[in-house]
Amino acid sequence: MSNIRISNLSFHYENSSQNVFNNLNLNLDSSWRLGLVGRNGRGKTTFLNLLLGKLVGLGEIKNKLNFSYFPLQINNPANITLFELQDQIDFEQWELERELNLMKVDPNILWQPFNTLSGGEKTKVLLALSFTDQNSFPLIDEPTNHLDESSRKQIAEYLSKHDKGYIVVSHDRQFLNQVTDHILAIENTEIHLYQGNYAIYENTKRNRDEFNQAKNEKLAKEVQRLNASFQKIWLLQKDQKVRKIVGENIKVRQIIVLFIR
Repeated sequence: MSNIRISNLSFHYENSSQNVFNNLNLNLDSSWRLGLVGRNGRGKTTFLNLLLGKLVGLGEIKNKLNFSYFPLQINNPANITLFELQDQIDFEQWELERELNLMKVDPNILWQPFNTLSGGEKTKVLLALSFTDQNSFPLIDEPTNHLDESSRKQIAEYLSKHDKGYIVVSHDRQFLNQVTDHILAIENTEIHLYQGNYAIYENTKRNRDEFNQAKNEKLAKEVQRLNASFQKIWLLQKDQKVRKIVGENIKVRQIIVLFIR
């Protein structure tokens, strides 16, 4: 078991002055099953690339892990699946077959050309590949895209029963509820860590948002009350000044009248 320690990490792209992330500080346990969530374009893939070292920001990312990434880019789809994968990743055949068996997928598909596999089969093979190295930490980017319901359940069951931690990106809430025990939520330029699956995260965030909204409404009412009080004081002071001036004018007129007489 190891940790991913992120300290004071900030990042922006060269063609932009706006930070994608600003001063991130996280301590992630490698045994956790982490779901990475956030709106489109908010930095999910950027965060994975920072972990992989494909992007470099200001600050530090300290870990002793080897990251694996799903989906692997296939160079020669016409090649036999096993040979194509071994051309790119160092692993033993039995290790991949072990993961496919855990996923309840027939290992014989490894002897087919990659481009003859169905979309679901390609996903399952590449996902199994991410777990062949027992010392790696998988970064899984949208594994449920283009999968039917049966394949989603198959992958969810595989991940939920696996003894390894990982980070998974998905927009499928039901899937995230099944395969995560922590959530990393991108909010503005920050990443917040929540304990629990996606449903617990949503409930926690909803309660926090409602509390903040109530606090802001209370503050707005207090500001409104103070403004009204200041307005009354100002009008009172103004009225007193007017009365003073009027009173002085009356006195002056009385003096003038007496002088004339």
